[in-house]
Amino acid sequence: MPALGADMEAGTILQWLVKPGDVVKRGDIIAVVDTEKATIEVEVFQSGVIQSIVVPEGEKVPIGTVLALIRTDGEALPPPEVKPPLAAAPPRVAPAPPIVVPAPPRPAAPPRIEKPPPKAPGRLHVSPLAMRVAMELGVDLSTVEGTGPDGAITKSDVERAAKAPPAAAPPVEAPKAPPPPKPPMAPADRQAAMRKVIAAAMARSKREIPHYYLGTNIDMSRAMAWLQAENLKRPVTERLLYSVLLLKAVARAVHDVPEMNGFWVDGAFKLSEAVHAGVAISLRQGGLIAPAIHDVDKKSLDEIMAALRDLVKRVRAGVLRSSEIADATITVTSLGEQGVEIVFGIIYPPQVALVGFGKITERPWAANGMVGARPIVMASLAADHRASDGHCGGLFLAAIDRLLQEPEKL
Repeated sequence: MPALGADMEAGTILQWLVKPGDVVKRGDIIAVVDTEKATIEVEVFQSGVIQSIVVPEGEKVPIGTVLALIRTDGEALPPPEVKPPLAAAPPRVAPAPPIVVPAPPRPAAPPRIEKPPPKAPGRLHVSPLAMRVAMELGVDLSTVEGTGPDGAITKSDVERAAKAPPAAAPPVEAPKAPPPPKPPMAPADRQAAMRKVIAAAMARSKREIPHYYLGTNIDMSRAMAWLQAENLKRPVTERLLYSVLLLKAVARAVHDVPEMNGFWVDGAFKLSEAVHAGVAISLRQGGLIAPAIHDVDKKSLDEIMAALRDLVKRVRAGVLRSSEIADATITVTSLGEQGVEIVFGIIYPPQVALVGFGKITERPWAANGMVGARPIVMASLAADHRASDGHCGGLFLAAIDRLLQEPEKL
Protein backbone atom coordinates (compact mmCIF):
# COMPACT_ATOMS: atom_id res chain seq x y z
CA MET A 1 0.00 0.00 0.00
CA PRO A 2 1.71 3.18 -1.14
CA ALA A 3 1.93 6.23 1.09
CA LEU A 4 -0.18 8.64 -0.93
CA GLY A 5 0.80 11.71 1.03
CA ALA A 6 2.15 12.43 4.47
CA ASP A 7 -1.35 12.45 5.96
CA MET A 8 -2.30 8.95 4.82
CA GLU A 9 -2.24 6.05 7.26
CA ALA A 10 -4.27 3.34 5.49
CA GLY A 11 -6.21 2.61 2.32
CA THR A 12 -8.94 0.25 1.11
CA ILE A 13 -8.58 -1.90 -2.01
CA LEU A 14 -11.69 -1.12 -4.05
CA GLN A 15 -10.80 -3.09 -7.18
CA TRP A 16 -7.99 -5.14 -8.68
CA LEU A 17 -7.47 -4.51 -12.39
CA VAL A 18 -5.05 -7.42 -12.82
CA LYS A 19 -4.95 -11.09 -11.91
CA PRO A 20 -2.13 -13.59 -11.31
CA GLY A 21 -0.29 -14.32 -14.54
CA ASP A 22 -0.91 -10.90 -16.10
CA VAL A 23 2.09 -9.12 -17.61
CA VAL A 24 2.47 -5.53 -16.41
CA LYS A 25 4.89 -2.75 -17.25
CA ARG A 26 5.99 0.31 -15.33
CA GLY A 27 3.20 2.88 -15.19
CA ASP A 28 0.28 0.46 -15.65
CA ILE A 29 -2.74 0.94 -13.40
CA ILE A 30 -3.18 -2.27 -11.40
CA ALA A 31 -5.58 -1.37 -8.59
CA VAL A 32 -8.00 1.25 -7.29
CA VAL A 33 -7.56 2.37 -3.67
CA ASP A 34 -9.93 4.46 -1.57
CA THR A 35 -8.38 7.00 0.82
CA GLU A 36 -9.84 9.74 2.98
CA LYS A 37 -9.16 12.30 0.23
CA ALA A 38 -9.93 10.56 -3.06
CA THR A 39 -10.16 7.37 -5.05
CA ILE A 40 -6.62 6.66 -6.27
CA GLU A 41 -5.50 4.55 -9.22
CA VAL A 42 -2.37 2.71 -8.07
CA GLU A 43 0.40 2.45 -10.63
CA VAL A 44 3.04 -0.25 -10.76
CA PHE A 45 6.66 0.82 -10.70
CA GLN A 46 8.15 -2.52 -11.73
CA SER A 47 7.71 -4.40 -14.99
CA GLY A 48 7.06 -8.13 -14.73
CA VAL A 49 4.35 -10.70 -14.12
CA ILE A 50 1.73 -10.63 -11.34
CA GLN A 51 2.57 -13.68 -9.26
CA SER A 52 -0.12 -13.41 -6.60
CA ILE A 53 -2.68 -11.05 -5.08
CA VAL A 54 -2.11 -10.77 -1.32
CA VAL A 55 -4.81 -8.31 -0.17
CA PRO A 56 -8.36 -8.99 -1.47
CA GLU A 57 -10.84 -6.35 -2.57
CA GLY A 58 -12.70 -4.59 0.22
CA GLU A 59 -9.91 -4.92 2.80
CA LYS A 60 -8.41 -1.87 4.50
CA VAL A 61 -4.70 -2.11 5.30
CA PRO A 62 -2.05 0.33 6.58
CA ILE A 63 0.54 1.86 4.29
CA GLY A 64 3.52 -0.39 3.63
CA THR A 65 1.39 -3.55 3.52
CA VAL A 66 2.28 -5.90 0.65
CA LEU A 67 -0.67 -5.88 -1.77
CA ALA A 68 0.66 -8.18 -4.50
CA LEU A 69 3.81 -10.02 -5.55
CA ILE A 70 5.40 -9.25 -8.92
CA ARG A 71 7.99 -11.44 -10.58
CA THR A 72 10.27 -9.11 -12.51
CA ASP A 73 11.62 -9.92 -15.95
CA GLY A 74 14.45 -12.41 -15.75
CA GLU A 75 13.80 -13.18 -12.09
CA ALA A 76 13.66 -16.86 -11.26
CA LEU A 77 10.49 -18.26 -9.81
CA PRO A 78 10.68 -19.04 -6.10
CA PRO A 79 11.67 -22.66 -5.45
CA PRO A 80 8.66 -24.95 -5.10
CA GLU A 81 7.75 -26.19 -1.68
CA VAL A 82 9.67 -29.41 -1.05
CA LYS A 83 7.64 -31.97 0.82
CA PRO A 84 9.54 -34.32 3.15
CA PRO A 85 9.89 -37.86 1.80
CA LEU A 86 7.73 -40.56 3.32
CA ALA A 87 10.76 -42.50 4.54
CA ALA A 88 14.45 -41.86 4.43
CA ALA A 89 16.03 -43.97 1.75
CA PRO A 90 19.23 -45.81 2.79
CA PRO A 91 22.41 -44.85 0.94
CA ARG A 92 22.96 -46.78 -2.22
CA VAL A 93 25.95 -49.16 -2.25
CA ALA A 94 27.28 -51.39 -4.93
CA PRO A 95 25.40 -54.70 -4.78
CA ALA A 96 27.35 -57.75 -3.63
CA PRO A 97 27.49 -60.81 -5.88
CA PRO A 98 24.30 -62.79 -5.37
CA ILE A 99 24.50 -66.02 -3.40
CA VAL A 100 21.95 -68.52 -4.56
CA VAL A 101 20.58 -70.64 -1.72
CA PRO A 102 17.89 -73.21 -2.59
CA ALA A 103 14.71 -72.41 -0.72
CA PRO A 104 13.03 -75.22 1.25
CA PRO A 105 9.84 -76.50 -0.29
CA ARG A 106 6.78 -74.60 0.91
CA PRO A 107 3.50 -76.31 1.80
CA ALA A 108 0.86 -75.90 -0.83
CA ALA A 109 -1.32 -72.92 -0.01
CA PRO A 110 -5.10 -73.37 -0.17
CA PRO A 111 -6.60 -71.88 -3.30
CA ARG A 112 -7.70 -68.27 -2.85
CA ILE A 113 -10.84 -66.86 -4.35
CA GLU A 114 -9.89 -63.43 -5.55
CA LYS A 115 -12.48 -60.70 -5.68
CA PRO A 116 -12.85 -58.73 -8.87
CA PRO A 117 -10.88 -55.49 -8.76
CA PRO A 118 -12.95 -52.51 -7.88
CA LYS A 119 -14.03 -50.23 -10.66
CA ALA A 120 -11.68 -47.38 -11.31
CA PRO A 121 -13.22 -44.16 -10.16
CA GLY A 122 -14.85 -42.28 -12.93
CA ARG A 123 -15.05 -45.29 -15.25
CA LEU A 124 -18.26 -47.34 -15.69
CA HIS A 125 -18.75 -50.74 -17.33
CA VAL A 126 -22.09 -50.41 -19.09
CA SER A 127 -23.59 -52.59 -21.81
CA PRO A 128 -24.77 -50.66 -24.90
CA LEU A 129 -28.36 -51.76 -24.24
CA ALA A 130 -28.20 -50.57 -20.62
CA MET A 131 -26.79 -47.22 -21.73
CA ARG A 132 -29.63 -46.72 -24.23
CA VAL A 133 -32.26 -47.63 -21.64
CA ALA A 134 -30.65 -45.28 -19.10
CA MET A 135 -30.90 -42.42 -21.59
CA GLU A 136 -34.56 -43.17 -22.26
CA LEU A 137 -35.46 -43.43 -18.56
CA GLY A 138 -33.28 -40.55 -17.42
CA VAL A 139 -31.22 -42.64 -15.01
CA ASP A 140 -27.85 -41.38 -13.78
CA LEU A 141 -25.53 -44.35 -14.37
CA SER A 142 -23.10 -43.17 -11.71
CA THR A 143 -25.74 -44.01 -9.09
CA VAL A 144 -26.44 -47.53 -10.40
CA GLU A 145 -24.74 -50.56 -8.90
CA GLY A 146 -23.91 -53.15 -11.55
CA THR A 147 -24.59 -56.87 -11.04
CA GLY A 148 -23.14 -58.11 -14.32
CA PRO A 149 -19.72 -59.65 -14.92
CA ASP A 150 -16.92 -57.55 -13.38
CA GLY A 151 -19.55 -55.20 -11.97
CA ALA A 152 -20.97 -54.25 -15.37
CA ILE A 153 -24.29 -52.42 -15.39
CA THR A 154 -27.02 -54.33 -17.18
CA LYS A 155 -30.43 -53.39 -18.50
CA SER A 156 -32.14 -54.89 -15.47
CA ASP A 157 -29.91 -52.83 -13.16
CA VAL A 158 -31.03 -49.66 -14.95
CA GLU A 159 -34.72 -50.59 -14.83
CA ARG A 160 -34.48 -51.43 -11.12
CA ALA A 161 -32.81 -48.08 -10.44
CA ALA A 162 -35.53 -46.27 -12.39
CA LYS A 163 -38.26 -47.84 -10.24
CA ALA A 164 -36.50 -47.20 -6.94
CA PRO A 165 -37.59 -44.03 -5.04
CA PRO A 166 -35.02 -41.27 -5.40
CA ALA A 167 -32.70 -41.01 -2.47
CA ALA A 168 -32.80 -37.80 -0.60
CA ALA A 169 -29.85 -35.76 -1.64
CA PRO A 170 -27.73 -34.48 1.20
CA PRO A 171 -28.19 -30.78 1.72
CA VAL A 172 -25.59 -28.87 -0.20
CA GLU A 173 -24.27 -25.93 1.66
CA ALA A 174 -24.32 -22.89 -0.55
CA PRO A 175 -20.86 -21.44 -1.04
CA LYS A 176 -20.29 -18.37 1.00
CA ALA A 177 -20.17 -15.34 -1.21
CA PRO A 178 -17.18 -13.11 -0.67
CA PRO A 179 -17.98 -9.91 1.15
CA PRO A 180 -18.88 -7.15 -1.29
CA PRO A 181 -16.12 -4.61 -1.87
CA LYS A 182 -16.32 -1.62 0.37
CA PRO A 183 -17.92 1.25 -1.56
CA PRO A 184 -16.19 4.62 -1.70
CA MET A 185 -17.01 7.06 1.06
CA ALA A 186 -20.09 9.21 0.78
CA PRO A 187 -19.29 12.87 -0.03
CA ALA A 188 -20.16 14.06 3.48
CA ASP A 189 -18.07 11.33 5.11
CA ARG A 190 -15.16 11.95 2.75
CA GLN A 191 -15.27 15.70 3.46
CA ALA A 192 -15.18 15.11 7.20
CA ALA A 193 -12.35 12.60 6.83
CA MET A 194 -10.47 14.95 4.52
CA ARG A 195 -10.68 17.85 6.95
CA LYS A 196 -9.35 15.52 9.64
CA VAL A 197 -6.33 14.35 7.66
CA ILE A 198 -5.57 17.87 6.38
CA ALA A 199 -5.65 19.12 9.95
CA ALA A 200 -3.27 16.37 11.04
CA ALA A 201 -0.85 17.04 8.18
CA MET A 202 -0.83 20.80 8.66
CA ALA A 203 -0.42 20.48 12.43
CA ARG A 204 2.54 18.17 11.83
CA SER A 205 3.99 20.62 9.30
CA LYS A 206 3.83 23.63 11.63
CA ARG A 207 5.04 21.54 14.55
CA GLU A 208 8.04 19.96 12.81
CA ILE A 209 9.05 22.35 10.01
CA PRO A 210 10.73 25.66 10.89
CA HIS A 211 9.01 27.82 8.26
CA TYR A 212 10.33 31.11 7.00
CA TYR A 213 8.40 33.39 4.67
CA LEU A 214 9.44 35.80 1.92
CA GLY A 215 7.37 37.84 -0.53
CA THR A 216 7.86 40.06 -3.56
CA ASN A 217 5.84 41.99 -6.14
CA ILE A 218 6.27 40.91 -9.76
CA ASP A 219 5.43 43.11 -12.73
CA MET A 220 3.32 40.95 -15.07
CA SER A 221 3.08 43.52 -17.92
CA ARG A 222 5.24 41.61 -20.39
CA ALA A 223 3.82 38.23 -19.42
CA MET A 224 0.19 39.33 -19.78
CA ALA A 225 0.85 41.19 -23.06
CA TRP A 226 2.59 38.14 -24.54
CA LEU A 227 -0.18 35.83 -23.30
CA GLN A 228 -2.91 38.03 -24.79
CA ALA A 229 -1.17 38.15 -28.18
CA GLU A 230 -0.51 34.42 -28.11
CA ASN A 231 -4.12 33.54 -27.28
CA LEU A 232 -5.41 35.65 -30.17
CA LYS A 233 -3.67 33.20 -32.50
CA ARG A 234 -5.40 30.19 -30.94
CA PRO A 235 -8.91 28.77 -30.93
CA VAL A 236 -10.76 29.25 -27.66
CA THR A 237 -10.31 25.60 -26.64
CA GLU A 238 -6.50 25.86 -26.90
CA ARG A 239 -5.91 29.16 -25.13
CA LEU A 240 -3.50 29.34 -22.21
CA LEU A 241 -4.18 30.47 -18.67
CA TYR A 242 -1.61 32.71 -17.03
CA SER A 243 -1.20 30.05 -14.31
CA VAL A 244 0.79 27.89 -16.75
CA LEU A 245 3.35 30.71 -16.96
CA LEU A 246 3.62 30.70 -13.17
CA LEU A 247 4.07 26.92 -13.05
CA LYS A 248 6.75 26.92 -15.74
CA ALA A 249 8.61 29.84 -14.12
CA VAL A 250 8.68 28.06 -10.73
CA ALA A 251 9.87 24.82 -12.34
CA ARG A 252 12.65 26.60 -14.23
CA ALA A 253 13.70 28.63 -11.17
CA VAL A 254 14.53 25.52 -9.11
CA HIS A 255 17.41 24.83 -11.50
CA ASP A 256 18.99 28.04 -10.22
CA VAL A 257 18.14 27.31 -6.57
CA PRO A 258 17.89 23.49 -6.18
CA GLU A 259 17.49 23.76 -2.40
CA MET A 260 13.78 24.40 -3.02
CA ASN A 261 13.12 21.16 -4.88
CA GLY A 262 13.18 17.94 -2.89
CA PHE A 263 12.33 16.36 0.44
CA TRP A 264 13.40 16.45 4.06
CA VAL A 265 13.79 12.76 4.92
CA ASP A 266 15.55 11.08 7.86
CA GLY A 267 17.02 14.31 9.13
CA ALA A 268 18.57 15.42 5.83
CA PHE A 269 17.60 17.21 2.64
CA LYS A 270 17.20 14.93 -0.38
CA LEU A 271 17.49 16.78 -3.67
CA SER A 272 15.12 15.75 -6.47
CA GLU A 273 16.50 15.80 -10.00
CA ALA A 274 12.97 15.80 -11.43
CA VAL A 275 10.63 18.76 -10.99
CA HIS A 276 7.10 17.58 -10.21
CA ALA A 277 4.96 20.61 -9.33
CA GLY A 278 2.10 19.95 -6.96
CA VAL A 279 -0.90 22.11 -7.87
CA ALA A 280 -3.23 23.03 -5.01
CA ILE A 281 -6.81 22.44 -6.20
CA SER A 282 -9.88 23.14 -4.08
CA LEU A 283 -12.73 20.64 -4.20
CA ARG A 284 -16.35 21.61 -4.74
CA GLN A 285 -17.50 19.77 -1.64
CA GLY A 286 -14.73 21.36 0.42
CA GLY A 287 -11.17 20.44 1.16
CA LEU A 288 -7.95 20.71 -0.78
CA ILE A 289 -5.66 18.37 -2.66
CA ALA A 290 -2.33 19.05 -4.40
CA PRO A 291 -1.54 16.39 -7.03
CA ALA A 292 1.56 16.70 -9.17
CA ILE A 293 2.16 17.54 -12.79
CA HIS A 294 5.29 15.60 -13.67
CA ASP A 295 8.42 17.10 -15.26
CA VAL A 296 6.97 20.59 -15.55
CA ASP A 297 10.37 22.06 -16.42
CA LYS A 298 10.58 19.84 -19.53
CA LYS A 299 7.01 20.38 -20.76
CA SER A 300 5.90 23.06 -23.19
CA LEU A 301 3.24 25.55 -22.13
CA ASP A 302 0.69 23.67 -24.23
CA GLU A 303 1.58 20.39 -22.51
CA ILE A 304 1.31 22.01 -19.08
CA MET A 305 -2.09 23.48 -20.01
CA ALA A 306 -3.37 20.09 -21.20
CA ALA A 307 -2.03 18.38 -18.06
CA LEU A 308 -3.61 21.03 -15.83
CA ARG A 309 -7.04 20.68 -17.49
CA ASP A 310 -6.89 16.90 -17.17
CA LEU A 311 -5.75 17.08 -13.56
CA VAL A 312 -8.49 19.48 -12.46
CA LYS A 313 -11.13 17.37 -14.22
CA ARG A 314 -10.00 14.16 -12.52
CA VAL A 315 -9.60 15.84 -9.12
CA ARG A 316 -13.18 17.08 -9.27
CA ALA A 317 -14.28 13.56 -10.30
CA GLY A 318 -12.31 12.08 -7.37
CA VAL A 319 -10.04 9.86 -9.49
CA LEU A 320 -6.27 10.34 -9.31
CA ARG A 321 -3.16 8.24 -9.79
CA SER A 322 -0.83 7.26 -6.99
CA SER A 323 2.20 8.95 -8.56
CA GLU A 324 0.31 12.24 -8.81
CA ILE A 325 -0.29 12.18 -5.07
CA ALA A 326 3.11 10.97 -3.88
CA ASP A 327 5.60 12.52 -6.31
CA ALA A 328 5.24 16.30 -5.88
CA THR A 329 8.63 17.92 -5.17
CA ILE A 330 7.38 21.51 -4.70
CA THR A 331 3.86 22.92 -4.42
CA VAL A 332 2.38 25.94 -6.20
CA THR A 333 -0.86 27.51 -5.03
CA SER A 334 -2.82 30.46 -6.37
CA LEU A 335 -5.83 32.07 -4.75
CA GLY A 336 -6.15 34.93 -7.22
CA GLU A 337 -9.55 33.73 -8.40
CA GLN A 338 -10.80 34.12 -4.83
CA GLY A 339 -9.59 37.75 -4.72
CA VAL A 340 -6.66 36.99 -2.40
CA GLU A 341 -3.66 39.26 -2.91
CA ILE A 342 -1.03 37.31 -0.98
CA VAL A 343 -0.74 33.72 0.24
CA PHE A 344 1.24 32.57 3.27
CA GLY A 345 1.18 28.80 2.74
CA ILE A 346 2.05 25.83 4.91
CA ILE A 347 4.58 23.38 3.49
CA TYR A 348 3.28 19.92 2.74
CA PRO A 349 5.77 17.43 4.24
CA PRO A 350 8.15 15.98 3.26
CA GLN A 351 8.50 18.83 0.70
CA VAL A 352 10.59 21.84 1.67
CA ALA A 353 8.96 24.72 -0.22
CA LEU A 354 5.63 26.16 -1.32
CA VAL A 355 5.14 29.09 -3.70
CA GLY A 356 1.96 31.17 -3.48
CA PHE A 357 0.51 33.69 -5.94
CA GLY A 358 -2.28 36.17 -5.34
CA LYS A 359 -4.51 37.92 -7.84
CA ILE A 360 -3.13 40.24 -10.51
CA THR A 361 -4.07 43.81 -9.66
CA GLU A 362 -3.24 47.13 -11.29
CA ARG A 363 -0.96 49.21 -9.12
CA PRO A 364 1.22 52.26 -9.54
CA TRP A 365 4.67 51.12 -10.63
CA ALA A 366 7.80 53.17 -11.19
CA ALA A 367 10.05 52.11 -14.11
CA ASN A 368 12.69 54.13 -15.97
CA GLY A 369 11.77 57.25 -14.02
CA MET A 370 8.14 56.99 -14.98
CA VAL A 371 5.18 56.01 -12.85
CA GLY A 372 2.29 54.13 -14.40
CA ALA A 373 -0.31 51.49 -13.71
CA ARG A 374 1.02 47.97 -14.10
CA PRO A 375 -0.51 44.49 -13.51
CA ILE A 376 1.24 43.26 -10.37
CA VAL A 377 1.12 39.87 -8.68
CA MET A 378 2.39 39.23 -5.17
CA ALA A 379 4.48 36.07 -4.96
CA SER A 380 5.29 34.45 -1.62
CA LEU A 381 7.60 31.66 -0.57
CA ALA A 382 7.18 29.35 2.43
CA ALA A 383 10.43 27.40 2.87
CA ASP A 384 11.94 24.93 5.31
CA HIS A 385 14.81 26.56 7.21
CA ARG A 386 16.47 23.16 7.65
CA ALA A 387 16.98 22.86 3.87
CA SER A 388 17.58 26.51 2.92
CA ASP A 389 17.85 30.02 4.29
CA GLY A 390 16.56 33.49 3.46
CA HIS A 391 19.40 34.14 1.01
CA CYS A 392 18.43 31.08 -1.08
CA GLY A 393 14.78 32.02 -0.82
CA GLY A 394 15.47 35.53 -2.09
CA LEU A 395 17.44 34.19 -5.06
CA PHE A 396 14.59 31.83 -5.83
CA LEU A 397 11.92 34.55 -5.94
CA ALA A 398 14.24 36.74 -8.02
CA ALA A 399 14.68 33.88 -10.51
CA ILE A 400 10.89 33.52 -10.83
CA ASP A 401 10.58 37.27 -11.45
CA ARG A 402 13.33 37.23 -14.09
CA LEU A 403 11.77 34.30 -15.97
CA LEU A 404 8.34 35.96 -16.06
CA GLN A 405 9.89 39.02 -17.72
CA GLU A 406 10.75 36.81 -20.73
CA PRO A 407 7.57 34.78 -21.24
CA GLU A 408 8.41 33.93 -24.84
CA LYS A 409 11.35 31.86 -23.55
CA LEU A 410 9.21 29.77 -21.23
